[in-house]
Amino acid sequence: MRPSIETMTHHQHPHAEPPEEPPATRKMGTVMAGIAWLIIMVMLTGFFSGWLDRQVNPNQHVTTAINGQGQREVVLKRNRSGHYVADGTINGVAVTFLLDTGATGVAISPAIARAAGATRGRPIALRTANGTAQGFLTELNSVTLGDIEQYGVPATISPGLATKEVLLGMSFLKHLELVQKGDTLTLKQ
Repeated sequence: MRPSIETMTHHQHPHAEPPEEPPATRKMGTVMAGIAWLIIMVMLTGFFSGWLDRQVNPNQHVTTAINGQGQREVVLKRNRSGHYVADGTINGVAVTFLLDTGATGVAISPAIARAAGATRGRPIALRTANGTAQGFLTELNSVTLGDIEQYGVPATISPGLATKEVLLGMSFLKHLELVQKGDTLTLKQ
């Protein structure tokens, strides 16, 4: 015998609404969904942050090869802005270089100078796009780019330099053979 509609429970009625979940269960589901979205956002942020870093500095892991003449060779890729940016060290401290063949020397910020233990030498006048500023001569014990290393590199501590990058100018680059081809720059020592 089939039960009448009046005697059916909501489990038996084909069009009955499901029972309400207890408020604690609903709240837990909302919290779990929020945590899942937070994890997804953190993962996406990490991915895109790394991707953006590689666009600005495609040379984060500089490798060195020895060519047929026994020279050390570092090949750098140009970034999306057309610059050569690469990771290296000053006095053993990790830095990011912006290679600048138009710069006379190596220019570092006071923060990088402190971290690398570079001492202020005599003051000099610096001509910048914003006018004249005071800087300080210094000498860097060592500067490395891949396995290319130079010692006693003249540099300038530039208080107006607000970038995290070090301008790697000709006081370092003039001791190297530079070959630019397409979107790569090969440095040979």
